[in-house]
Amino acid sequence: MDAESLRESIEQSKHTQLDRLGSSKLLIALTDADLSEPAILRAAAYSEHAARETFEQWAETESVASARDAFESTADQEARHLQQVLDVLDEDIDLPSEPGVMHGYLHGREDAIERVAAGMVGRGLVSIRAHIQVISFFINEADEPKADLFRTLKTETDQTLQTGLDLLDELCTDDEDWERAQMVAEYVVQLAYDDYADGLAALGVGPKPLC
Repeated sequence: MDAESLRESIEQSKHTQLDRLGSSKLLIALTDADLSEPAILRAAAYSEHAARETFEQWAETESVASARDAFESTADQEARHLQQVLDVLDEDIDLPSEPGVMHGYLHGREDAIERVAAGMVGRGLVSIRAHIQVISFFINEADEPKADLFRTLKTETDQTLQTGLDLLDELCTDDEDWERAQMVAEYVVQLAYDDYADGLAALGVGPKPLC
């Protein structure tokens, strides 16, 4: 296996979950059905904050130099993303002190392969779809500057995903490594999906896309 075939395997295995995470219902789940601009931006800020915290923790504890460098770079990127979102959010917010379900799992990864696969690949596949929905929201609001902002954030998230794939090509040396990478990446997707579905269920909404 190589990194591109890993990505294909994950997207095939978790096709339904990723498809639903890429639907317009994602924003309903993330905002408790408050589809206002401030609520969308708050949800985006919470996501960027959680990612920054995860990658900062990993950068401090990672022993593999190439992975540590990637985590440091990603932590810096997520910090920039957070500040960019806060800059367009016209209110002060309290950022969560505890990670959500997905980032709680990520915090527990101690191995470089698992961290890269779960945090850069699995989370990346979820995050890209979330960015697409936020972009669509601001397009529908005729707010091109904010749509452009999230296009930029999505492009950089795409690059982080690719960096993770490249790192796995470097770090994985046998089938067992690739199987472990696939397992944790798919588990992250499943955690994100379960959180999404639970959020919708609490609102009395089913998880299937509207169309």
